Amino acid sequence: MSDRDDESRRIAVLEKAVENTNEAFVTIDVRHRVVFFNKAAERIFGFKREEVVGHDLDVIMSPICSRNHHEAVARYLDTKIPRRIGHSTEILATRKNGETFPANISFSVSEVEGNLYFTGIVRDLTETKALQKRIIQAEGLAALGQVVAEISHEIKNPLMMIGGFARQLASQASDEKSISKLRIIVNEVARLENLLNELRDLYSPRTLDIKEMNINELLHEIYELIRDDCERKDIAVEFRTDAAKIVVEGDRAKLKQVFINLLKNAVEAVDKGGQVVLASAVKNQKAEISVSDNGRGIPEKHRNKLFSPFFTTKQHGTGLGLSVSKSILENHPGCSFGFESEEGKGTTFNVKMPVLRVELNSK
Repeated sequence: MSDRDDESRRIAVLEKAVENTNEAFVTIDVRHRVVFFNKAAERIFGFKREEVVGHDLDVIMSPICSRNHHEAVARYLDTKIPRRIGHSTEILATRKNGETFPANISFSVSEVEGNLYFTGIVRDLTETKALQKRIIQAEGLAALGQVVAEISHEIKNPLMMIGGFARQLASQASDEKSISKLRIIVNEVARLENLLNELRDLYSPRTLDIKEMNINELLHEIYELIRDDCERKDIAVEFRTDAAKIVVEGDRAKLKQVFINLLKNAVEAVDKGGQVVLASAVKNQKAEISVSDNGRGIPEKHRNKLFSPFFTTKQHGTGLGLSVSKSILENHPGCSFGFESEEGKGTTFNVKMPVLRVELNSK
């Protein structure tokens, strides 16, 4: 093999390696025209190669980044002193659809046949930043969970004693005024005990007991539990599904807690004569479970705070139900949780879970 053939083979190998790397490679000439744009660059920035190659780099850059880049190239051409070349930095880049994302970028310069070329190697940090955020949150939750556990232990025993004595006194009291006050104490103690339990679930999450389960069987069980209560309140409740069995992996007890909470919220959101629908379906290899109501809907000003701990619009709510539900679902691999709402028309909460097997209804 000749030296020329050997050189051609090395160049071909290098081109393939650069073309198929996970990092975006963007190379420009001294006039800022793009001469190379690999597959990762297409994926990261959302532009097709033909939209970029031969065009000014400004096509894929924000105005601020463009101005800084022009100045850096001009400075290097004038002084030959590298400032950013050979170093990496974090920037906020922009995709074709206008979405911004965190990125790490490093620069290099090369001279070919007397011409200078500048290459930026870009790595999308979106997943890295999200993982870092989750780690920080997990560490914070672990520390907070320890505090909550200690506080709960100190408070729970006195609460049980107060509640027990109040119930004893209520059973022995003869005047209605005293009985009424003691009942208030009993009810408030029960509310505080429930708050402690929800705090424990939120900040001291336990290991999930993940097993295969027919989610439709669980949903039908919950539907039967809540149906009588809805009938007494003159609220129509319905369970809809297009499958006999939808097998998923999950913690049955925890998922039951989630869907009971969502259904109770839906029932509380509608007035007499309202409607609540619990539904399941399979779409794109996901079990989609929804809880819908035709109630008042969630005001827009409250929507971004809906999953925040202690946020509630209920008179006697703890504001932890949705936070706990979200935490449980996020601990189930592949699950997602969201909602849609329109004031005056109602709200739908959606849960998506990976499907293992499905058995459709026979027609």
